[in-house]
Amino acid sequence: MHCTIDDLAKLGLRIATVVEAEAVSGSEKLLKLHIDLGDEQRQVVSGIAKSYTPQELLGKQVVFVSNLEPRTILGVESNGMLLCADDEAGPVLLSPLALVKPGAAIR
Repeated sequence: MHCTIDDLAKLGLRIATVVEAEAVSGSEKLLKLHIDLGDEQRQVVSGIAKSYTPQELLGKQVVFVSNLEPRTILGVESNGMLLCADDEAGPVLLSPLALVKPGAAIR
């Protein structure tokens, strides 16, 4: 399946900075993160706990999909999604090579 450049433009891809992170109770793979998007902060749940500790995520910049409908995962609301690459060892977060302003659009 192919997508057009217009399809890609519909994704709200932005840079976010992790400001808080903690394990989700009752799960070995989920973390609850609070992220800074410059003009707002959001909560997101991500299945990255086997690859990252909450402490090592603090201050990390990540690629974030900002325009997804909210979902509730194990009773915790998630407002977006972090993008990761699949690796044999587990998920690898995508992040910029240099620090950028939180909320910066990806194009």
